[in-house]
Amino acid sequence: MAEKVRETVDRIRRLEVQGARNVAIAAIKALEALAQETRAKTRENFVKELDEAKTVLFASRETEPLMRNAIKWIITRVEDCDERSVSALASLVSSSSKSFQKKLEASKELIAEIGAKRIRDGSVILTHCHSSTVTRLLSKAKEDGRNFEVICTETRPALQGRITAKELVALGIKTTMIVDSAARAFMNDVDLVIVGADALTSEGNVVNKIGTSAIAVLAYEARKPFYVVSELLKFDAATLCGDYEKIEERSPTEVWMEAPEKLIIRNPAFDVTRREYVHGVICEEGIIPPHSVNEVVQRKYPWIFL
Repeated sequence: MAEKVRETVDRIRRLEVQGARNVAIAAIKALEALAQETRAKTRENFVKELDEAKTVLFASRETEPLMRNAIKWIITRVEDCDERSVSALASLVSSSSKSFQKKLEASKELIAEIGAKRIRDGSVILTHCHSSTVTRLLSKAKEDGRNFEVICTETRPALQGRITAKELVALGIKTTMIVDSAARAFMNDVDLVIVGADALTSEGNVVNKIGTSAIAVLAYEARKPFYVVSELLKFDAATLCGDYEKIEERSPTEVWMEAPEKLIIRNPAFDVTRREYVHGVICEEGIIPPHSVNEVVQRKYPWIFL
């Protein structure tokens, strides 16, 4: 297996690569590196190498359907190709990888354009954790001349909210950081909540960074619109069969490095926000109600269901 694949797996596990989009891009680049460095002599051995890489990349982060769908799309293109030459198949992996990244970038820009229209002058937006797509949406609103401010949570225990805060300040957006537990105290000052997503389920529920569901409930209580920004490629087809999106549980040391012995520490990385708390999903197909996600994905990306 290519060294790049092992390095990528380690970086994802150590949270050096964060955000569903960045994880997916890192994984398909690793697959591309494997194809370029392969020593396989036959089509069968090359496909076996890809499958082995897929297995270890999938295991690096449980709650990442975008990564799984990206890798699935690339490997399926190889499997459906009649080409026997390993070099030709390796070129197909490379071209497919680049094509998928272009699709992701195009969807990001389209989502930003659609979502930016929801931000009006004087708005106060609350966001949680870090999403490159949310940042791009806010950047687009700024480019369009909107004057607004953002409240972002620090997002414990890994403090991804600091990444968001740094990016927004660099964009010239007035930004306030709060501790996660202060979200209710500030909710009445907010006009809308915008968060990213790590996964979309067949029921229209949303999996995102731990704490998102609590903020959604607070927004619902305060009658503030709660929007989820997500590519439809984050849809997890396994949830159609009754499976639940797996919630990654990380090391207790992220919460407390020198905790007392025998203290039990739980550290789930994500939680599930039920669709009734979601005002709309801002995606490449527009702003859709969460219960329509399944239908829209089937129309847009039917291969996900194969």
